[in-house]
Amino acid sequence: MPSTQKSIQDLNLADDFLFAKVMEDKEICRKVLEKILGVSIRNVTMPDTQKTLDILYEGKGIRLDVYVNDDKGTVYNVEMQQRSRKGSLPKRTRYYQGSIDLNLISAGEDYEKLRKSFVIFICTFDPFSDGRHVYTFENRCRENPSLVLGDETVKILLNTRGKLDDADEGLLELLAYVEDTTDDFAGRAADPLIREIQTHVNKIKLSKELEVDYMTLLQREREIRKEGREEGREEGMAYGEAKMIIRLYNNGYTLEQIAAVAEKSVDEIREIVERGELGR
Repeated sequence: MPSTQKSIQDLNLADDFLFAKVMEDKEICRKVLEKILGVSIRNVTMPDTQKTLDILYEGKGIRLDVYVNDDKGTVYNVEMQQRSRKGSLPKRTRYYQGSIDLNLISAGEDYEKLRKSFVIFICTFDPFSDGRHVYTFENRCRENPSLVLGDETVKILLNTRGKLDDADEGLLELLAYVEDTTDDFAGRAADPLIREIQTHVNKIKLSKELEVDYMTLLQREREIRKEGREEGREEGMAYGEAKMIIRLYNNGYTLEQIAAVAEKSVDEIREIVERGELGR
């Protein structure tokens, strides 16, 4: 969700709204994926940004920042993560991966129809406090680490604030640009991709239509806050706020997004959600 403290002119790529809009550009999306993965991608389908996966009846849906396929059928989910909720990230990647797989095949279909997939989180904090810019995970045998399971799932967590020299200059520059999405940075950047993205960023920020879209999201967030306060006055503040949180959760918002709106920790939101589900 957008921050109530920012106008569209103040947004960086670290902000979901701007990131999703930038990645709607097919070529930029393809080049960003190439930069992250260090592979050549011939083509991608038109990015499906802010895709919602509702897999199970009354189950927890998820809203994806970017969900895209390449010409070989590989699936890529890219998420921007600003808030440091380190404990929940690993299981969140697990849940996203499982939801994507369920979305790819119908009940009774052959598992061979599952495609290779990447779940990528771009974090503005170090998710494992190891100083790395890149953390890549795939399933391997504990007894023989050279033996890969071969389920074709990869999870990558990127850290814009890494300290180690563990990535090429292009990716390091892109990660730095995520938090400094400015004409000044783009003008100094060695990688032409940064300038290409900045040109698109400037078009987005000058678009009156997109500014209205962004302001609408801000207004929706304000209304959610106001509704929670009003319900709180009528039914008891704690109960009214809990109802708002459960409603957002059932509508597919992540725990992190709800925490940002409610100004609570993810653990507090999780506890409220679990109490609510038990009370159904």
